[in-house]
Order: sequence, then C-alpha cells, then structure tokens
Amino acid sequence: MDLHTLSATEAARGMREGLFSSVELLQSCLLRIEQTDAAIGAWAFLDPDLALAQARSADDRCAKGRALGPLHGVPVGIKDIYDTADMPTCYGSPIYAERAPDVDCTVVSKLKEAGAVIMGKTVTTEFAFLAPSTTQNPHRPGHTPGGSSSGSAAAVAAQQIPLAIGSQTNGSVIRPASFCGVYGFKPTRGLISRSGVLRTSGTLDQVGAFARSIKDIALITDQLTGYDINDSATAAVPKPHLSSGYLQDAPGEPRFAFVSAPYDDRLEQDTRTGFAQLQKTLKAYAEPIDLPDGYGNMIDHHRVIHDIEIHQLLSADLVAHPQLLSAQITGALQRAAEHSQEDYAQAIDAIDAVGAFFCELFNEFDAIIVPSAAGEAPATLKQTGDPIFCTLWTLAGLPALTMPLLKGSTHLPIGVQLIAGADQDARLMRTARWLCTLLEE
Repeated sequence: MDLHTLSATEAARGMREGLFSSVELLQSCLLRIEQTDAAIGAWAFLDPDLALAQARSADDRCAKGRALGPLHGVPVGIKDIYDTADMPTCYGSPIYAERAPDVDCTVVSKLKEAGAVIMGKTVTTEFAFLAPSTTQNPHRPGHTPGGSSSGSAAAVAAQQIPLAIGSQTNGSVIRPASFCGVYGFKPTRGLISRSGVLRTSGTLDQVGAFARSIKDIALITDQLTGYDINDSATAAVPKPHLSSGYLQDAPGEPRFAFVSAPYDDRLEQDTRTGFAQLQKTLKAYAEPIDLPDGYGNMIDHHRVIHDIEIHQLLSADLVAHPQLLSAQITGALQRAAEHSQEDYAQAIDAIDAVGAFFCELFNEFDAIIVPSAAGEAPATLKQTGDPIFCTLWTLAGLPALTMPLLKGSTHLPIGVQLIAGADQDARLMRTARWLCTLLEE
C-alpha cells in the first residue's frame, strides 16, 4: 500500500487500528517528497530525523495504550509564517533567514495536542504577499501553484502529505487550492487563533487549511478552533463542529445563490463554461443574484486596509533593508502613504456593511457559489494569479471552501468556491457534501 496516498482520516484510523505505524506512514511521505519535490520545491525546511522522532513518539504512545489524538501520527505541513520552536520561521524573506522562534504558535501547539506530526515548513511567498516563490504547480511545471500558501497547496496536491496549514489575507488559501486541485478552507474570521503567526493585516488575516477531501478539512479545522487571549479576533463562545456538520444530512434540499460580481469580466472562458453547466445542473436548487451597486468598491476597501496594516508591520524593514524587499512589497508600503485615515475608517466600516448584507442573504440561501479563481493556473512563475474572486469573502470574514470540481481546456483544475454565513462553518461542510454527492450521481 502506498501510505502517502491515504487521506488524513484513513491514515489516523489505520494507525489507531494497528494496520501500520506512524513511522511507516512518514517514511512513505518522505519517499514521495524525495521522488517529487525537486521539480516542485514545496518545502522551505524539512528535517527527516526530526519528523521521524515525532513519528516514533506517536508509535510509542500507541504501544503503551496512552490517549491518542484525532490526528494521531498524521504528517502536517506548516506554512513558513507560523512560529515553531524546533524549526526556523523565516516569512519567505532573506531579512529573517536566521529567525528561530523559542515557542510554538497556538495553531502548531493545537496540532501537536491532536497528535499530528509536524512535517516541516512549506514555502510561502515573501511575507505572505504577492511576490512569487520558486514553488511550481505539481500538475504542470512552469505554471504557478498560486500564493501565498504556495508550498502548502503544492505539497498536498503532490501527495507528499495529507494535510497542510496556510493563511489568507486576500486569496492565499482558496486560489492556490484551486490551481493545485485540492480542497482549501478559510473559516469564519476569529474561529482560529493567529497568535504566533505573521500578521500582515490584523484585520484581514485568517488561518486556513488544505486537504484532499472535505472530511479531512473538517477534521483538521476542528482541532484548531478556540478562544485565545492573545488574539482579540477570537471569542470565548461555542464553536461550530465541522466534522459533525459534515456527517449530518441536510433537513431539506439546500438553496444556492450564484452571485454575479462587477469583476466577472476577468473570468476565463473555461470557467464561464464550467459555471454555466453547473448552473444548469443546479437549476432546481439555485438562483442568480447580483451584488448591490457599489460592491466593486469593496476591492478598494480591502486594498486600503491591507496597504496600511502591512506598512505598520514592515515600515522598519523598508528603512533598514530596502534592497531585500520585493517590488510588490515596496509598492504596497509606498501606496500606504497615499491613503488617508478617513479612507481607512471608511474601509473598516465597509466590513460591517458587507456583513449585514450577507447576513440577510443567508436567511434565504444555504451557500453562495462563485469561482475560486479566474481559471486554470497561469503558465508563469512570475506571478501567482488574480486573487479578486476571494477578496470580498475575505473582507467579510465569511467561511469559504474551494473544491476541485472543474477542469479547464488544458486539463488543469478549476475550483468551485462555496461561501456560507458567519459561524455557519459546520453547515457549509454539510452543504458541500450534499453538493458533491449530487454531482457524482
């Protein structure tokens, strides 16, 4: 059996049942990395001995009859903006090439508590922004894997690992998942702590995950949610349980909204064709909805927030190391000076306005269906693709799931994005399972 091909759910169950060990699983993943990663470049840091030591510890717990976590022995890749006590965290920048944190971030601590093996650090674009990394799309060399969670999406797509962690400030989970043909999920804002994670925007940044099934997305997300005093976006309130939502049967047939946006002219023909067929298939369950006038301006509000907040983070680096910053970062930092405090206040206020509109919309619909990206992964490594089809949902802080349901004319994947209401993450898993079942019939 090629253990690296197993889903996280299958792998955890197999180890609990004694069918194979964590070491055997890890060795299969390491062999897969050895065979494939020279052409992909998904890893910023990988220490096989350190990973194997964790796997042996997981096997020892199992042998001694100790408690096992839901992710017992499962390898997980961590985007290189998450602090790890025993691995460097370099933010994809030469400025921080020697950075070695003393403690794990909250997400990594929760993964360890769930029994996961922290495989290594996956490549991120510089400061999780727009300058492309060297990672290539595992489906076709010379094509971007997307960004900024480039390595996380590519490693899962290449079956090097079953799970990986990413982050999204604009489209940095959904877009690379779409380009690489895997499932990607960005939960409701504040569901997962960002303590110990690089924050280019305290307002917009959100933790996300990559997997090869909806069930695995639900499994890993459930291990990460919770209140953290060190992240003011989190709250001490009950959290949705995504795995339970995934297993539930819908009380009735879901209702979908196909939302048209002012920027749909950027869609490629393959995506238009695929969505036209999807709308035809779902005609009995869906209706088209146009965004209100002026919602194209929400893209500008997002840019203002991100420019100003990334400037707050990196202005000192611009002064100290201007030669080590990309043109994309430098441009954002320079743009920040052009935005007034009134611009920023209006942009922040727009978040509540967007939230109110969608809160009302989700009284009628279970989910919105929109493209995850403009089309197939662009045939270039000089940019990571247009994130605009994710921007509004990130600004609103709504849960978003991309599923690899379409293919383009050159047979590369195209993602279909489902959006649900705030804190309706479990309902989103249920709706996504229903949709996939329908499309498989």
